[in-house]
Amino acid sequence: MITPALPLPHERSASADASITAWALAARGGDSAAVDHFVRALHRDVIRYVAHLCADPQAVDDLAQDTFLRALGSLHRFEGRSSARTWLLAIARRAVADSIRCTAVRPRPADLPDWEPAAELAQPRGLPGFDDGVALLELLAGLPDERRQAFVLTQLLGLPYAEAAALSNCPVGTVRSRVARARATLLALLAAAEEPDPALAAA
Repeated sequence: MITPALPLPHERSASADASITAWALAARGGDSAAVDHFVRALHRDVIRYVAHLCADPQAVDDLAQDTFLRALGSLHRFEGRSSARTWLLAIARRAVADSIRCTAVRPRPADLPDWEPAAELAQPRGLPGFDDGVALLELLAGLPDERRQAFVLTQLLGLPYAEAAALSNCPVGTVRSRVARARATLLALLAAAEEPDPALAAA
């Protein structure tokens, strides 16, 4: 008996994106069940993406809600030319950008809330080179914005490089370079974190 080959990760991702895009198109036509499927399928991705872009973890849930409100209000303009996930993440980025501009007009106190809640939400599972206990968000915070976004889109959210490039308004090769540099920096930070403290070793 021949066991059917399991689909590769990128094949599973493409299949999921096709289903999500179909739900978005059905939701555009007024299918309430499709709206529910669409929101549930992408809620965690939006939370992760917003958490990595936003400087205020307390605002993550509100920004995610704003993203979906904007998306549902714009579904009539969605034609499926890109995947619904790419379209939604572009809306999330604009929501965060608008929030940042609003915050710049109304300065907040310098003491920011604890990063732990957002770190837990954004923590990947099964990503090679990262243990569950590592607060990846803290490591990513040290990366330049463009490298962090490229890494989040491709390595955490699983977008194809072409879609990440379209979302970032840059060539695919640039995204690949940013991801490679981000990964090298993160691995170096992890290696440094795992090295024993010389003072403790000498004790």
